[in-house]
Amino acid sequence: MRVLNSPYSWRDDPDVPEFPDTGSLTVMDAQCGLCSRGAKWIARADRQNAFRIIPMQSPLGTALMRHFEMDPADPLSWLYLKDGSGYSSLDAMVEVGETLGGVWKVLAVLKVLPAAVRDALYGLVARNRYKVMGRADMCAMPDPCVQRRLLQ
Repeated sequence: MRVLNSPYSWRDDPDVPEFPDTGSLTVMDAQCGLCSRGAKWIARADRQNAFRIIPMQSPLGTALMRHFEMDPADPLSWLYLKDGSGYSSLDAMVEVGETLGGVWKVLAVLKVLPAAVRDALYGLVARNRYKVMGRADMCAMPDPCVQRRLLQ
């Protein structure tokens, strides 16, 4: 499992605004249909109410992406922050599954794939997500479970 930067490193970055950074944080593309469905899935599966969702297009999301040397305009970018550490690609999915627990721990099976294969598989889906799942506006979703988790 690849961890990006040192724990809570963004707290020392003057370009990242202060925000409530406890719990699990996902930085996702708020204009992507697949990501919007992912946000809804996380909101429904998170029984502990631990997850917050940050649109990567927001000032906070953009700053966090850049802090972790990720391009907020790149379709391959998504970021998961847990206990101060950052994860991306399918590594992030595995961590989300472990945090959600229950049946979602099955995502840990992805760990058996070499990192290069995980990244290639994630890249294939990410590059084609608009074609396959279309666009959506996560921030305008009427789902109250998603809305109360959004940090902008």
